[in-house]
Amino acid sequence: MACRISELVLDCRDPQRLAEFWCEVLGFVVLGTEDDGSIEIGPPEGAGGLQPTLVLSPTADPKAGKLPLHIDVNATDRDQEAELRRLLALGARPADVGQTGEESWHCLADPEGNEFCLLRTRLD
Repeated sequence: MACRISELVLDCRDPQRLAEFWCEVLGFVVLGTEDDGSIEIGPPEGAGGLQPTLVLSPTADPKAGKLPLHIDVNATDRDQEAELRRLLALGARPADVGQTGEESWHCLADPEGNEFCLLRTRLD
């Protein structure tokens, strides 16, 4: 028997703001909140499925450099350029992590500067 990823935890200064951003990006909903201010978001059908949830955990520690792990996303109902425009309108911004400009993906940052990539392939 193998393991699977059930949750991704992201430390952040403003869990509410990032929950709103990532819910819009991923089509997620808030699944719960904890006394420490953490907010768990996930697919509307809830936790436990094949798609991991995202736990936004409050911290006062500043982000130090490029994240060692980042999220990749794919559009599901539009092409990459239309999805890029949507993500930028939601508050994402271009991020430079040393790419050459020849990549097939766009490197972006969420409102707190956490890098993520918008890949070219559209997923159904």
